[in-house]
Amino acid sequence: MPWTNGHSLQNGKYIISDVLGQGGFGITYKALHTRLKADVVIKTPNEYLRHDPDYDKYVDRFIREGQMLERLSQDPHPHIVRVRDLFEEGDIPCMVMDYVSGENLFQRVKRTGAIPEAEIVPCIRQIGEALSIMHRAGLVHRDAHPGNIMLRSDGRAILIDFGIAKELVPSTQSTTGTAGNKGFAPYEQLMKGSRETSVDVYCLAATLYYAATGERPAISTARKYNNASLVPPNRVNARLSDELNRAILRGMALEAKDRPQSMQAWLQFLEKPKAQTPTRSISQPPYVQPEPRVEKPPIVLEHPKTPDISYQLPPISFRQADLRAQRISIPWGWLLGVLTICGFMGFFLYTDFVLYTDFTPAIAVAMAVAVAVAGVLALAVTLAGTETVAGTMAVAMAVVLALVLTVAGLLFLVVISAGALAGALAGEGLLKYCNRFQIFLILAGTSVLGLGLGYLVGIVVRSGGKLSTLGML
Repeated sequence: MPWTNGHSLQNGKYIISDVLGQGGFGITYKALHTRLKADVVIKTPNEYLRHDPDYDKYVDRFIREGQMLERLSQDPHPHIVRVRDLFEEGDIPCMVMDYVSGENLFQRVKRTGAIPEAEIVPCIRQIGEALSIMHRAGLVHRDAHPGNIMLRSDGRAILIDFGIAKELVPSTQSTTGTAGNKGFAPYEQLMKGSRETSVDVYCLAATLYYAATGERPAISTARKYNNASLVPPNRVNARLSDELNRAILRGMALEAKDRPQSMQAWLQFLEKPKAQTPTRSISQPPYVQPEPRVEKPPIVLEHPKTPDISYQLPPISFRQADLRAQRISIPWGWLLGVLTICGFMGFFLYTDFVLYTDFTPAIAVAMAVAVAVAGVLALAVTLAGTETVAGTMAVAMAVVLALVLTVAGLLFLVVISAGALAGALAGEGLLKYCNRFQIFLILAGTSVLGLGLGYLVGIVVRSGGKLSTLGML
């Protein structure tokens, strides 16, 4: 049960004033620090996690990473929200951070549309440098979307909401809570819960895409599994420089191995565009990051990375050549199922082994093609965001069922329904390697081939029957 307004914590040190947000992973409160007379933010894990057998492990991680952030805050970074306190209220761990006023990037883009390149690039560089500090401390934010980047009136960008509450969740669950934020997460985070630093590179590049164009980028899982294309940002906003376009696309490379392997490596792509273009002065204090970053290592758990000079960029393929490295695995089993079922249909066609008299070659071919159509139309469910085979099957069966009931008897209903099921499953497997038209051609070809083979078997069987009858005579 969330704490209500006026609830006192730590013997009156903090007074809850509002619930700022509540999701599946944690609750964020606004509170008053009574001694400092200052607003703060208090984060706690959600109560439902108590029922998880690994709850103690999640809490230990929450506390450990909170302690690391608190130590980072002893030498405050100007673009990371400061962690003030870490305590337990009863048995609930709480993290206290500064309350940052202003508007986040979502609110800013909604109010003004795309942000000019000269203004947004320094902001993103500030957040990138903040993330670099976190990475050196062994932390990954994993949630650097526009809602967690605040723009202050003094021109500073502040990274808030460390996603640590989101760590308190089994790795089998997605760490990006709302559907609206999925466009800013790489597929390896959404599907596998990755905690690599390359996740933050993708998130920040996607945030830059959104801020510079005013449009959300394509969701990474759709790009990975449904052949969705990432529209280059300079096609959405023609005013963007080639350098910025290139930086965004490199950071949003679908496969982690194709992205810069550190935040600093990616930030190098953002250095050139603005260095020679002091077009108009923004109300931001110039944020020049000299290389000597060594003054901040109270905590250095740095993992050595490969040198940045390895990024001589190959040409970008806007379909993202993510399928190149995959080993193609054709769903032969389901295709064989389609072939076999359509073979039965061809056999029935010749032998008249059906429960009605109007089964013509035209109807047989229509049924075979219907299997292919069902397999393709079923994919519309996946493209709409449903990633379960059950949802795909529902569409396939519904498409074919109406057709079958008008022209077929009960026996053929069973056969064609099985064909639709096999066709849809085969289409599901082929989706990783083919577009929908190619899938249709493959399924239609397989269906018609099966129909023809079954027809030939029917000829052989019936001919054999006639010969045996003649022999008896």
